[in-house]
Amino acid sequence: MLRRLIVPPERTYFLFGARGTGKSTWARATYAGKPYFDLLDQEAFIAYQRDPGRFGRQLAALPDGETVVVDEIQRLPELLNEVHRAIESKRLQFVLLGSSPRKLKHAGVNMLGGRASLRTMFPLLPQEMAGEFDLEEALRYGTLPIIWAATDKDEALSAYAGTYLTEEIRAEALTRDLGSFTRFLSVAALFHGQTINTSEVGRQAGVARTTAEGYFGILEDTLLAWKLPAFEARDRVGERAHPKFYWIDAGIVRSLKASRGPVIAEERGGLLEGWIANSLRAAISYFNEPVDLSYMPKHGSIGEVDFIARRGDELVAIEVKASKLVDSRALKGLRSVRDLPGLRRRMLLSPVDRNERTEDGIEVLPIVDFARQLTGEFLFGN
Repeated sequence: MLRRLIVPPERTYFLFGARGTGKSTWARATYAGKPYFDLLDQEAFIAYQRDPGRFGRQLAALPDGETVVVDEIQRLPELLNEVHRAIESKRLQFVLLGSSPRKLKHAGVNMLGGRASLRTMFPLLPQEMAGEFDLEEALRYGTLPIIWAATDKDEALSAYAGTYLTEEIRAEALTRDLGSFTRFLSVAALFHGQTINTSEVGRQAGVARTTAEGYFGILEDTLLAWKLPAFEARDRVGERAHPKFYWIDAGIVRSLKASRGPVIAEERGGLLEGWIANSLRAAISYFNEPVDLSYMPKHGSIGEVDFIARRGDELVAIEVKASKLVDSRALKGLRSVRDLPGLRRRMLLSPVDRNERTEDGIEVLPIVDFARQLTGEFLFGN
C-alpha cells in the first residue's frame, strides 16, 4: 500500500473524501485488527437501519477505550447518536469515514458536539507515490488510487465518471433529473480552472441558472469539486470577483469531456493548473498548515495570478505555465503584484529542467519538484 501523508488525530474524527480516494484501504491498514463496521455491506446496513440500537449494543460489548472504524457513516447518520453515547460512557475513539458530508449537515443530525475532528483524503500526491509518479500519466488519468491501480485506466475512468457519478447521485437522492445532471457534468468539465459563470453553464446544459447552482452544490457536497475564492486585500473595496471552479482530479475532467489518449497542447495548461491547485489544497490540509488559498483576479494595474497563499501576514504568489519559455508575458502577472504587502515569494512553475531566478527576484521552478516539496516551510521559504 502507498504511504499516505494524512496524520490521524488522537481522538474521534470524521475522514471525508470522494469515492476512490483510498479512505477504506488506508483505514483497514492503519487500524488493522480494530472493530470495523462497513455500512456498504447491504446486510449490515439493513440490520442497523431496522434497529439502530443493535449498533449500540455491539459497541457496549467492546473494551473501554477501544478504537472503532465506521465506514460510510453518511448512509445512516442516526448511528451517530450511538457513537456519541459510546464516547461518553466507554471512552471509545471512532474513525468515521464518509464520501459525502451532505446528509450529516442537515439540521437535527448529531455531529458529536465538538467531540470529533475533521480530516479529508484527496487523490494521490507525488510525495505519496514516490518512484511511481509520472506527470504525463497524472494529467492523462488523474491520481485517484482506484484508477491508478487499475489494469485498464481508460475503462476504469469511464466507469467512475459515468456509472459511479450518476449512481452516487441516485443513491443520495440529490436530484430526480439524472438526464439534466449528466448534461451538466459534461459542461462543468469545460469550466475546470475557470471562474464560474453559472448562467452560461446552465445555458449550455439546458437547465435554469438556479438548477445549475444546485448542481454545483452537489459536486461540492460529494467532494468531487471545489471553489477557489478571489484574493481580497484588506484595504480593497468594490465588487467581489467570482470564484474559480476545480474538479479534484484531472482524470475525471478528461473522462467527462470524452478525452482519450495523450494530453494535447490545448488542454495541458488547464490540467497543469488544476493539478497544482489540488496539490496545494491537499498539502495544506494534510500538514495542518494555517494557510488560506485564493487567486488574484485582474483589476486595475494588477494582473491575474493563479494562486495566492496567505499565512498570517505573509503572502506567496504562484503562477503555472505549460511552456518552458520564460518571457515577459509569462511573468506579467507576478510582476504586477510585486508591491503586495507581506509578499515573501513569487514563483513561476513550469516544465523547466532546473531552478532559475529573474533579475527582479521571481523564482522559476520545475513544476514536479515544487509539488514533491510542498510543505508550509518550503512554500514560505522558512
